[in-house]
Parts: sequence; structure tokens; C-alpha cells
Amino acid sequence: MNIKLNTNKIKTIKLEDEFYPEKLRNIYAPPKMLYVLGNEKLLQQKSIAIVGCRDCTKYGIENAYKFGYELATSNICVISGLAKGIDAYAHLGAVRAKGKTIAVLGSGLDVIYPPENAELYKEIIMNNGAIITEYPLGSKPEKYHFPERNRIISGLSDGVLVIEAKKKSGTMITVDFALEQGREVYAIPGNISSESSYGTNELIKEGAIPVTNVNDIILNHYG
Repeated sequence: MNIKLNTNKIKTIKLEDEFYPEKLRNIYAPPKMLYVLGNEKLLQQKSIAIVGCRDCTKYGIENAYKFGYELATSNICVISGLAKGIDAYAHLGAVRAKGKTIAVLGSGLDVIYPPENAELYKEIIMNNGAIITEYPLGSKPEKYHFPERNRIISGLSDGVLVIEAKKKSGTMITVDFALEQGREVYAIPGNISSESSYGTNELIKEGAIPVTNVNDIILNHYG
């Protein structure tokens, strides 16, 4: 879905700029340019990424909203990718908490994907959040953009919370980036019979920190 934007409100941050977020500058292959709509100060703040399935279960929806809400009320910015499912509900929880959230797109700022999240896109901006991308205006949501986008989601964050992930998914790609970047990985345990929880349960077995409430993240990461 293409929308008209006031280009005067779009900020560009180059890799060599002083204000370029330090967390992102230090990852492998940092984006050379960031296009930012909204509150660019959020790029420098405490933040946790929330990622997971697009076709999530009710359990996933409830936890994405809950953790998005509770992290935001704890003055921690919630980062996700504005995708269907877990991403959308994590952003929504943060918005409803009147907290801050950053959506990282796999397209230009004027191309909302998926289109059904257009209202959420507007709410994030109205709530003093931020929409960011490394792609210029008019860029379509190409398939290969999303794995590239995932390195920004993890790179901007202090840690990554996984809420439902299938065996092979974009979520697990984000986890790989997080581990490569030295980020802490958290995972919410799921039903062992659920395909949507296969990835999260495997991550816990492999050393991800199991999470059952927001303090498991806050106390571990921020003391």
C-alpha cells in the first residue's frame, strides 16, 4: 500500500553521521543510510526487539501484546518489523501503553506492507514512535529485503525476545543475526505439540533465556 508522505518530515541518517545509532554502527554490514519517520531519538534508547510468527496462535497474540505493553510501560522501546502476527501485536501493546516503539520496514517509508497494518503505522507515528528503513522511497517489499531488515531489528536492540517461531522462519534468521551481533536471546516457552512453538522451545534447549514475565528480561538486562 503506497501512501503520500511529507518528505520534509523524513530524516536521513548516514553511517558517518554523529547521530547514527552506535549499536547499529557496530554490527556486520550496517546500513549506509537510514530513513526515519517520527522520533529519531528512540534509536539511541534502551530497546528490546520482539519477533515471531506471522500466523501466530492466540497464545502468541496475547503474549506479544502483553510483553509489548509491559516493556513500554517500563520505559523500554519495543522494536519489531510491522509484519502480521507477533510483530503487529507487539507494536500495538506498546502503543496502547502510551510507550515507544520502532517499526523497521522491508520497503520504502511510503510503502506499507502488509497493507492491513496501515492504521497501526499511523498510530505509531501519532504516539511519538518511529518508522525506519534502509530503503529509499518507492522501494517495494521485495522478498530478500526481509532477511536484510532483520539484521537491523536485532542490531538496534539490546536483546531479542522470541514469541512463537516455527522450525524454519524469518524469526530464526533474526535470532542468528542477534547471536552474531552479541545480543541476548530470550524465548517464551510454548506448547510442545504446537508447530508455532517448535523454534522457541528449541532455542531454550540451546541456551536462550526462558521468559515467563517481563521482569525476566528487565532484571537480567537492565538490573
